Amino acid sequence: MRIPHRLLPVLTALVVTVTACSSAGASQGAADAAVLKLQDPGNAGPLAYAKKTGILEQRLAKVGAKVEWGGSYASFTATIDAVRSGSVNVLQGAISPVLGYLANSKDIKIFSFTDRVTDPAAPKTDGLVVPAGSPVKDIKELAGKQVAVNKGGRGEYLLLLALEQAGVPVDQVKRVYLNPDQAASAFATGKVDAWWAIVRAYPEVIAKGARVLVHSNALPDQDISIYAARNELLDRHPEAVRTYLDVVRELTEEAKKSPEKFQNVFLQQGPTALSGERLQIELDKSRYANPPRPATAADGAFVTDVASIFTKYGVLPAAIDPASVIHEFRKAAA
Repeated sequence: MRIPHRLLPVLTALVVTVTACSSAGASQGAADAAVLKLQDPGNAGPLAYAKKTGILEQRLAKVGAKVEWGGSYASFTATIDAVRSGSVNVLQGAISPVLGYLANSKDIKIFSFTDRVTDPAAPKTDGLVVPAGSPVKDIKELAGKQVAVNKGGRGEYLLLLALEQAGVPVDQVKRVYLNPDQAASAFATGKVDAWWAIVRAYPEVIAKGARVLVHSNALPDQDISIYAARNELLDRHPEAVRTYLDVVRELTEEAKKSPEKFQNVFLQQGPTALSGERLQIELDKSRYANPPRPATAADGAFVTDVASIFTKYGVLPAAIDPASVIHEFRKAAA
């Protein structure tokens, strides 16, 4: 069929408009697509296994989301700049560093909590340590000493809790704010008298002969593990974040039964590979680990307890409303 010449300009304009709208729609769809930006998981754990097998990408693809793996960070507090810049938008840590972060930025919320491991047979995961030859035998002897902690993080929270329980005035112990790598160096060279070592740093310093004054399980510790995400991701793509949590929970359960395949995931040799006693400790941790669960309003009690210690000793300027910190999937969906 021949198209009359007088209609050609109209049809041309229509085609251009439709094409432009389609392109704009595609661009908007791409802009709105969920992208979970995660730090590099290293050589062990559920996320390392997920990265190697691609299981997280596969599950997220079903809800129209994808993963971007980023850089490595020694601790939650070390990821602050990455979170603020948006290069990381989902991360794991503890309540304390989240509260420290939220004192200056309000752009993340906790969407998952992990209940504390209470089995006394489980390996210890942190401790207030002193050098093997230190004359300090008790927490009360830390008065006038310097202790390395991560600022506004779990190390500082635990130290404050331990000093309070021992009846040591907090202002008599100098808190030296260092990230884990800096603290390890300062401790090894005698620049600090003690250090609250956590996560990977703890078994490493113990292997080098450090002596423990107290573990967190001897304290009224409410600073449980959490997962947090940037608000825009939780608001726009809760199904993607929930899928991420489901995968981590399932893999944590699998690691309890078969922990070996969750260690030395990428490398069997090298600085990140474990063997001997260090490997056995991590295998045992996996066997006792509790899986993460979605946050509920009841978890506000943990947030309030940790925040109360921080506000009491001036780490936080004011109390924090738990509702402003916690994201509940069911409540948000309703």
